[in-house]
Amino acid sequence: MMIRLRSLVPPDQLVVVHAPLGRVEWPGTLAHIRATIGDTPLILAHAATDLLTAVRKRKKWPSPSIRTCTSGQKRDPIARELRRYLKANPRFGGRIVSCMGLRAEEGRDRARRAPVLRNERNSKAGREWLDWLPIHGWTEARVFAEIATAGERPHWVYARGMTRCSCSFCIMASRADLRRAARLRPRLAAEYIALEEEIGHTLSPTRVPLREIVGMGKNLA
Repeated sequence: MMIRLRSLVPPDQLVVVHAPLGRVEWPGTLAHIRATIGDTPLILAHAATDLLTAVRKRKKWPSPSIRTCTSGQKRDPIARELRRYLKANPRFGGRIVSCMGLRAEEGRDRARRAPVLRNERNSKAGREWLDWLPIHGWTEARVFAEIATAGERPHWVYARGMTRCSCSFCIMASRADLRRAARLRPRLAAEYIALEEEIGHTLSPTRVPLREIVGMGKNLA
């Protein structure tokens, strides 16, 4: 997405916002972002609490229909920082186009999303806010081809077999990705398993315990 935006938008009109996810984020993510955005300003949008703390407090994992992880860890902190940025930069006149790299090919819900949509929630208090999905129609093959043509590299987890790069262990992840993630981050897997067993609720919407999915024995040391 950033490769496409740089080809369309003047550099002084671009800003990157990343919501750090703490220990559940893949190691090296922030370094990867900094290596691929060049001189574009980077804003970090921190959530009030980390995901595992929030899950322990709620005694429940998020679900595909109730994605408190997306709203609490990503969407709301990012929107907060963009509002602050607009207020601090009156030259933009309160106008913003918020871009995300979601693609139609990734699932039915994303396929149904409009590529351009006015954000009614944030279009207030003198702001005009559009949400835009610049690569909504791109195939996975095109994504990796564009990265290679630009002389860049994908995030390292793809080379290690992951099919998506979100939280290391995601409620939307396939069983295969959860197993790969457990091999790559066994200590974090053990922490997730212990939390599942503490609160009596599973990360996977299939309700299959993570311990069973990833094949970890009772000894988590």
